This record gives sequence, C-alpha cells and structure tokens, in this order.
Amino acid sequence: MIFLAAAASTAHAAPALWTVLPFILLLLCIALMPIVAAEFWEHHYPKIAVGLGLVTGCYWLFVMKDTHALLHAAAEYVSFMALVGSLYVISGGIKIHVKGEATPMSNTIFLAVGAVLSNLIGTTGASMLLIRPWIRSNKYRITGLHIVMFIFIVSNCGGCLTPIGDPPLFIGFLRGVPFWWVLEHCWQAWALCVGLLLAIFFVMDTRNFRRAPKEVRDVETRHEEWSFGGLHNLFFLALVLVAVFIPPEWSLGGVVTVSALVMLVAAVASWYTTPKEVHEANDFNFHPVQEVGYLFIGIFLTMIPALQLLGSGDALRLDTPLQFYFASGTLSAFLDNAPTYLAFLAAEMGHYNLDVGDRAQVLQFVREHPVHLMAVSLGAVFFGAGSYIGNGPNFMVKSISEKAKVNTPSFLGYVFGYSIPILLPVLFVVGWVMLRGK
Repeated sequence: MIFLAAAASTAHAAPALWTVLPFILLLLCIALMPIVAAEFWEHHYPKIAVGLGLVTGCYWLFVMKDTHALLHAAAEYVSFMALVGSLYVISGGIKIHVKGEATPMSNTIFLAVGAVLSNLIGTTGASMLLIRPWIRSNKYRITGLHIVMFIFIVSNCGGCLTPIGDPPLFIGFLRGVPFWWVLEHCWQAWALCVGLLLAIFFVMDTRNFRRAPKEVRDVETRHEEWSFGGLHNLFFLALVLVAVFIPPEWSLGGVVTVSALVMLVAAVASWYTTPKEVHEANDFNFHPVQEVGYLFIGIFLTMIPALQLLGSGDALRLDTPLQFYFASGTLSAFLDNAPTYLAFLAAEMGHYNLDVGDRAQVLQFVREHPVHLMAVSLGAVFFGAGSYIGNGPNFMVKSISEKAKVNTPSFLGYVFGYSIPILLPVLFVVGWVMLRGK
C-alpha cells in the first residue's frame, strides 16, 4: 500500500512500481534466509545480493538512462564501506585482555563506556573490540542476558550521537545532514535510552551474580587485571575520524572521495603494522565485513527506485514525529536499519516536496523540520536492536558468542525473551517523552 500510494499520487514522475521488487526481495532475503535456509544463504548471498542489484542497475542505465542516480549510489557505497571497513580492520588490531570475574557494577560501567565508544569507532568497531573481553570477564556466569544487553547498548543504542556511530546516521551525513546535528538534537534521548537499559541490566545482573556459586561471588574482592595490545592503531582510528570531515566534493571522478582514500590507507597500514598474534588473539577475519560489502552493493542499487517513489509525495500517510519514530523503528527491527532510515527520510522529505538526493534540500529539511529527522534517526538506531537482523553488528556478536560456547538466544528467543519484554518498553518511554505532542 505504501508504494501504491506513491505511484498513484505522482505517476508522471515516479519510476514503474515493479522496479521496487528487487529491493523488497533483497530485504526479505536478508530477514528470512538466515532463518529458513541458513546454509544456502551463507554460500550464495553474494550472488543474490549482487544479482538483484544488477537488475536495478542495468534497468536504470539502459532503460531509464539515469546515470546520475547510479553514480550517486556508487559514491555513497564507496564512502559507506570505507568507513565501516576501516573501523572494522583497525579495531580488530587492538587487543583487550582482562583477567578476573566482573561484578554487576563493573559490568554496567563496561557497557556505559562501550556506549560512548560506539560513537567514536562505530557500533561495528566497538562491538568487535569489546565482545571478546566482555565474554572473558563474565566467563563463570555468562548468560544470554549478557549477550543481548551488549547488543542493545553497545551494538545499537549507544551509537546515536555521531554519524560514525551507526550506519543509518552515516548515510544521513552523506546525504547532507551536518555532522554534529545528531549530538545536538539526540543526546537527551540517547541518555534516557542508554540510562534505562543500564539500570535494567544492573538490576538483572545483580540477581544473576547473587545466584552464582560462592567462589564466583567472592571475586568481588579481587582486582581485575587489564592488558592491551596494538595500541598504535589508535593513531589510525584518529586518522579515520579526521577523514570524515574532508569535504565530499574532494573526489576522483565523483565516486571515490579523498576521505575514502585516507580511510583505506589507514586500514591497510593498520593491517600490516599489527602483530600477527594480536589478530590471532582477536580471532580476526574478513568474513563479517565481506558480508556487509556484498549485501550493501545490492541494497544501494536496489533502493534507488524505492527512494524515488518514497520521495515523490505523501507516500507513507504519516504525520506526527511519533508515528515516524515507531514506523521507521518497526521496520528497522526486522530489516536492515540503514536503508530503512533512508527510505523514511525520503518519504518525510517528499511530504514537503523536497528531494533526498539534493544536499541543499536536505539541509533545508534539517533546518525546518528537525523533530521529524530526529524521530527517524532515533527509530532507526534504537529499534535496530530489536532482532539479530536489525543491524550488522548484531549477527557478528551472536556468531562470536556462539563460537565461544556461550548459550546465545535463538532468533525467536531473542525477540520474545528480551526485545519485547525489555527493549520495547524502554523505547516506548523514550518516544513518549521525547516526541509526544511535537
């Protein structure tokens, strides 16, 4: 019905309705194939993602003859992968080792630090850097609660303050949203959301700690020992952060930006200067970032017609920021939150006859309708924690935890055991407090 409304209202300008089918099919594959045909998907997802992307890409090139949209998508993809990939590689070169058993208070502080760190090295970087020491420090009493709350806080909700923090916000930055806009407008919602989740975790982890054997509880008096390796990579992380601020107009052929090149150089330098034993200790491999790379080739190409349809008028029939918050959030929980964010941003801007592909019009929308942008930003980032498929780091954390023999919740166990009873009430409170009546 969403796309029918768009087509009916602006048939003269919108692409053919069927052109959104590859996008819908790809998102459904991402959501369902890991559940219903995991082995098939693991072996063939690159062919499916790239193949569906080529269907749309070839149609846009040879039939629509719209090279501008293709170049725009290519430029965004290169910048997106440069950031995500460089942060993944560089954070994988930093080793954190901890001895001793964590207490509820030290666990809560650990997650709070992770929430802040997510804004500096991204939710992917922070998740890959911290999940192994998190498992080791809780090894005598770790449960599904520890893994899920880590995903809630570090892999998702924590990264709401900068475009580096979470992929949806970085895509917004690439489209023209000012870098510091999210920090200025979303810090109160971030503090409320993260604070509530930390408080809930502390109470639940305290109960878990009290049920542990006496020899485990006695470690409360012991001193935890921390050690670090590969700290020279902090320089490369700083280089990536500086590169984010290089104007996107500085590019080679309009696709490969100077910023992306600097990030690539930083990642390559990190890889070759990090001792092999550090990578081995972190069990580092390129599979997770390769998966993101293949999937997002398809996503960035197939979402071209969806964005044009959604941006062509009153596509979603939504009015209030609270409605956009829950609508974008609901889809972000079960589809990838990055394209969901962009689709809803396009729909919101289309409501005011503005084009999400025009940086000047994005800036106009930011100035004139900040609450609506805040609603979609919060919905995409926070609700991305709603399932394992809401955000890229979620499945990475699940995979690492299972390899470490942690009793990790199943997909349905995650949703019905944690997302609905714990996360959803918190996000209702955040939406109600921050967006009601606006």
